[in-house]
Amino acid sequence: VQLQAFGGGLVQAGGSLRLSCAASGRTFSRYYMGWFRQAPGKEREFVATINWSASTTIYADSVRGRFTISGNNANTMYLQMNSLKPEDTAVYYCAADPNYYLRSDRWNYWGQGTLVTVSS
Repeated sequence: VQLQAFGGGLVQAGGSLRLSCAASGRTFSRYYMGWFRQAPGKEREFVATINWSASTTIYADSVRGRFTISGNNANTMYLQMNSLKPEDTAVYYCAADPNYYLRSDRWNYWGQGTLVTVSS
C-alpha cells in the first residue's frame, strides 16, 4: 500500500492551494481517507476525511468552510484549501484507514508529507 501526497507550496494569506493524494496497492472505496497536518513544534492534527461508500465528509472546526475534501475515485483524493491563513502553515499528510479516528496514531496507512507555507 502506498499513499503519495503532493501539491504543497508557498502562498500568500488569502490565497488557495490544492493538495492531491494518490493511493495504490488496494482499493480504498470502503476506507476513510483523510488529511492531517503538523506545524513546527506541534502535534499532528486532523484536518478532514472522506469515505466514498458512506458519502461522508468530516472537517476540523479550524478549516470548515475554507477547505474542501473530495476525490475523483476511491484512490485519488484532493484537499482544496481556500482563504489560507498563516496558521495553516504545516506539513500536510494523507492517510487511510478502515475506520475514522480523530487521533492520527490510530490510522494505518500514511503518505509522505507535503509542505504548505502561508505567508502573511
